Amino acid sequence: MTTRTAIVSGGSGGIGAATCRALAADGYHVLVGYGSGAQAAAEVADGVDGDAEPVHLDVTDPDSVAAAVTHATGVGQLAVVVNNAGVADDDLLLRLDEERFVRTLDVNLTGAYRLSRAALRPMLRARHGRIISVASVVALRGNAGQSAYAASKAGLIGFTKSLAREVARKGITANVVAPGYVATAMTAALPEEAQQHLRDQAPTARAVEADEVAAAIAYLASDVAGSTTGHVLTVDGGAGM
Repeated sequence: MTTRTAIVSGGSGGIGAATCRALAADGYHVLVGYGSGAQAAAEVADGVDGDAEPVHLDVTDPDSVAAAVTHATGVGQLAVVVNNAGVADDDLLLRLDEERFVRTLDVNLTGAYRLSRAALRPMLRARHGRIISVASVVALRGNAGQSAYAASKAGLIGFTKSLAREVARKGITANVVAPGYVATAMTAALPEEAQQHLRDQAPTARAVEADEVAAAIAYLASDVAGSTTGHVLTVDGGAGM
């Protein structure tokens, strides 16, 4: 049987690591993509129940993206791409200079373009593929102080819906998962008052677990999701209603 590979950008973070675990458990050879933090990516790869390895993947560098895709196709059939790498540089718009705004879009949106485009050729040859981008409920409702982040994540949704229409007849799907407030090491650094405010926005009154987001991604990556494309799947405890 042909080895099926999956690339997860930003694979060493909370959602990325959970996604790597979920996809490895489903039988994919997972490439844990990292821009920096090679040690963290190696630890994620070592900790999965299945096959995984770290791979350098700086989504702002076209050469790094191309090398990661080439490596994936050398291992087996590139079946899944998860555009998870992202940054959040939050500030009120009047304090947010252009360099910071553009940097956020370059990582979160243009980075997804680079990786998706590089992965399309092998997927088109195989007439099969799953491209899944991690956005945010902020893309759907906005949030004060997050104009750059919201713009980049909203752009992912438009990008994905357009891509889905382009490649649907080639056996390739493109979807978005939009998490709400997720319990990760990064959000744990927020003041408790801020964390409680975020929890209170959801009818479930709790943070989303990274494994819950990963489960949604794993579904969209699966063979039974072949008729699900151009979809935005929110995993937010109902906060976006």
